[in-house]
Amino acid sequence: MDVADRIDPFRAWLGTVVTIAILLVGGSLLLPRQVYDGFIWHYFWGPVVADANSAVCAVKIDGVTRLLGSSTACTQSPGIVAYPGYTLVSEVGYMVTLLLALLGVVYLLRYLRIGEDRQLFFGLLPFMFLGGALRVVEDANDAVPEGIQAAITYPWNTLIISPVIYFTMFFIALATLLVSVWLEQTGQVDRYDRVLAGFGSVALAGTVGYLFWLSTTTTYVAFYPQISVVVLLASVAITGLAWYGIERFRPRYHLGTGLMGAVVLFAHSVDGVANVVGIDWAVALGLPANLVPKHPVNRALIGVGEMFPPAVTAVIGTAWPFLVVKIAVAIAVIAIFDETIFEDSPRYAILLMIAVVAVGLGPGTRDMLRATFGI
Repeated sequence: MDVADRIDPFRAWLGTVVTIAILLVGGSLLLPRQVYDGFIWHYFWGPVVADANSAVCAVKIDGVTRLLGSSTACTQSPGIVAYPGYTLVSEVGYMVTLLLALLGVVYLLRYLRIGEDRQLFFGLLPFMFLGGALRVVEDANDAVPEGIQAAITYPWNTLIISPVIYFTMFFIALATLLVSVWLEQTGQVDRYDRVLAGFGSVALAGTVGYLFWLSTTTTYVAFYPQISVVVLLASVAITGLAWYGIERFRPRYHLGTGLMGAVVLFAHSVDGVANVVGIDWAVALGLPANLVPKHPVNRALIGVGEMFPPAVTAVIGTAWPFLVVKIAVAIAVIAIFDETIFEDSPRYAILLMIAVVAVGLGPGTRDMLRATFGI
């Protein structure tokens, strides 16, 4: 028996989580400027603070946070500057956090004796839309004109700002899951996944309804339904074509995922199409301005699109490489998640599929609804 066989996976996971927590907390106490200000605040909390206060950037000078409203002031500031959005460092950090969280949920699902079938995946699907819709509520909050009290103010609005909203949605979905499982195990309902999906659907309908209400009662939220129609129809078409191509040329690719693979394709099609529509064609569809990308990977891929001649970009835009990469990655995920993975580690495989869909459908829903409501 080698060392790997003697290590208990749960203890290894718990030890990793505790070690990271000790390093971050201990480092923040012992070396606050280097660990907290220079790492945690700079890459993780500072961008959230700037976003929550609609500032161009947040600056930390001698332990004091200041909000700046111009790019010039931000670049000339002598302190640690954090801009709204993501960096490569933060995206790697959140990826590690996601993997550790998924492992923790695997142990929870094993304790609850659920998650080996696909009920969990489809039961959580409405929550993936809900996360994007809630993010748009915060966008609407930022659009409130001066002199009008916003419905959600700082610091509460940080709960629905990326990436904190992923943690918020995680705990909301987890709490709803626990209630749903309890209802099933006590015999009050037949299937927990239907209760779970019902809760998520009601919350989603209420959130979108609130945005629609804002569009009819305020001047800072509009309504452009053609955006959602175009994004959803195009996403369905791309999903159908990609699924047909897999079925026609590589049918073994979806033997493991089944219909979950189609959901993965649709989720990332929504994200890709929403970016293309919002960044290149929003004005053509009636909006006053096109959207601006915030993710570094997205910006880099748009840079690839901008390398083409103006005559070409005038026809196809510059955001299309992001859509191509999204579809390619979705197909790769479907191919990787074969039958063996679901047989060996069904819970972990299904949770990874949920995560893959969430990172596509969440941002995609946000971009689609943000353009739909002119925010």
